[in-house]
Amino acid sequence: MWFKNLTVYRFNKPFSVDAEALEKSLEDFTFSPCSSQDVSKFGFSNALGKLGQSLVHSAENRHLICATKEEKILPSQVIKEALEEKVALIEDQENRKLAKKEKDSLKDEITTTLLPRAFSRRSQIHALILPEIEMILVDSSSAAKAEELLALLRKALGSLPVIPMSVKTPIETQLTQWLQANEAPTPFEIQDEAELKSDSDEGGIVRFKQQDLTETEVLAHIEVGKQVHKLALHFGQSIAFILQSDAGIKRLKFSEEFRAGNDEVGTEDPIARLDADFALMGSELVALMKALVEALGGMEDSL
Repeated sequence: MWFKNLTVYRFNKPFSVDAEALEKSLEDFTFSPCSSQDVSKFGFSNALGKLGQSLVHSAENRHLICATKEEKILPSQVIKEALEEKVALIEDQENRKLAKKEKDSLKDEITTTLLPRAFSRRSQIHALILPEIEMILVDSSSAAKAEELLALLRKALGSLPVIPMSVKTPIETQLTQWLQANEAPTPFEIQDEAELKSDSDEGGIVRFKQQDLTETEVLAHIEVGKQVHKLALHFGQSIAFILQSDAGIKRLKFSEEFRAGNDEVGTEDPIARLDADFALMGSELVALMKALVEALGGMEDSL
């Protein structure tokens, strides 16, 4: 339930699909397991996992969705060895060298033969659709995986006018200024971790962890031209995270005190607790993104 990373997108046009219509749109793209000859399968699954009953879980016009991916694990080395053995056998029997096209055909045959015996693995990725701030937050540190989910959502809806979040002033410029001044805009506080990078290929990258970032050793790298591309921050007393220069948010962690806000709900009714946690997380992520956009000087104008 609790998101751990955020890849952030914003809508170019208002998102006007309600929960019921969204549920209906996703139904045609529901996840189904791999058959014996499938390499992978990707589709929407219950938003609240095994306890859930719907593909969309909504509260206060905030929509949680989940996509599941199953992939067959077929190591390339296994295919390579089987192919080499098959090619060697045919070339010996027919006393000739096989052409590349023939080898490619054999590789496809071998893959088809091995697939039914291959192990498979499943992974899930969640996204939070927030019409009130015109954003989609994908719980992934990988832009490629986030784009894969958005592509599936785009298929389901017919269109999805979103672009990656970007702000008017480069984030690395602002993070560098914050670190130099040892002060981030309220309600953010600088913590003890940063990554500085030079614009030149020869300049390199330096990383600091569990270190006082006001020390001369750190600031000296800024003096010679490096900029801050990752910075650990706290949002009030509720969330710790790493802000990146590409607007990605990594290692998102909600404090124990904040999560305890739903302790009165208890755990006797798991669905009620999940629903309460979703409402709590959703509200705080909206507050975080509003504050972050303001601290960074506002969104870049739409193209």
